[in-house]
Amino acid sequence: MADTKSLIIAPQWIGDAVMTEPLLRRLHARGERLTVGALPWVAPVYRAMPQVAEVVEFPFAHGGLQFQARRALARQLQGRFDVAYVLPNSLKSALLPLLAGIPKRVGYLGEVRVGLLTHRLKNPSKERRPPMVAFYSALSGEADVLQDRPQLTVSPERLTAALNELGLAGISYSVFAPGAEFGPAKCWPAGHYAELAQGLSHRVVLLGSGKEAGLCAQIAAAANQRRADCCLDMAGKTTLDQALCLIAGAKAMVSNDSGLMHVAASLGIAQVALFGSSSPLHTPPLNARAHVLWLKNDDWYQPPLDCAPCFERICPLPAGAHMRCLNDIRPARVLALLEEEVPR
Repeated sequence: MADTKSLIIAPQWIGDAVMTEPLLRRLHARGERLTVGALPWVAPVYRAMPQVAEVVEFPFAHGGLQFQARRALARQLQGRFDVAYVLPNSLKSALLPLLAGIPKRVGYLGEVRVGLLTHRLKNPSKERRPPMVAFYSALSGEADVLQDRPQLTVSPERLTAALNELGLAGISYSVFAPGAEFGPAKCWPAGHYAELAQGLSHRVVLLGSGKEAGLCAQIAAAANQRRADCCLDMAGKTTLDQALCLIAGAKAMVSNDSGLMHVAASLGIAQVALFGSSSPLHTPPLNARAHVLWLKNDDWYQPPLDCAPCFERICPLPAGAHMRCLNDIRPARVLALLEEEVPR
């Protein structure tokens, strides 16, 4: 496979993008030159993978086939690649390699893609699907697709520049990422995040998208009322590249099951990951310094969480039982875990 020129069609979610890194590491190790085609909001993840030679930002929006835009880009890419690895399962993601005339097109079966792919893997059912790292790594065609740890890299020069840009050079801080793109059923309560921030001896930086600005503002207001300036709210105020740098420079990170949770794991920093409606058996943070809290797995917790994992966007239970999978994870427990990793 040496000198093979490969195009990777990237997934559209940050967490999924992180979990493709072991696949790309495998392909690079056997001599393939990797170009990643990614949507703008995940492209920075691939720029933090040293094995990627080039990142092409796709000019596509959410939803719709956008056939004319795909055909125009395909003309620009024609003749450049020997193989394409199509990581998403959608029909539209497999169109570009076909239109670009890439002779070998590898991906999972799905959405009537038989004619679009030349090398097809059977798509396992959701119940039998392996962890996501192994799921993506199987596209390499190699047999030993273990749950390898994704690894992103932020250079010391880029880290220093980003901290200077954001006014955090020389400041000790932890990062909280209290949002979850999938929905509120994944989110630890705002009041718990505020209480935890008040218990730390250093500052907290709140990260999230513009959609999570209101949530982060609520946490910052509550925390700063009791301990002045303990929280710096950066939600919606950073690029993803800056967010990667902020996480890389942090003492620790606390988050829900989210894309930024996987970023922290890939950077190897101390972290506490809070699971409720989803399952760490399928998408755990692959990090020796990660502590996972999931009350479903706690024998002492009563009554048992028979409803978890529900994988719902919004908790379907009535008020008395609503969101107890996350509400009942107390801030003091998270603080104790953080102090194991990052002593005062």
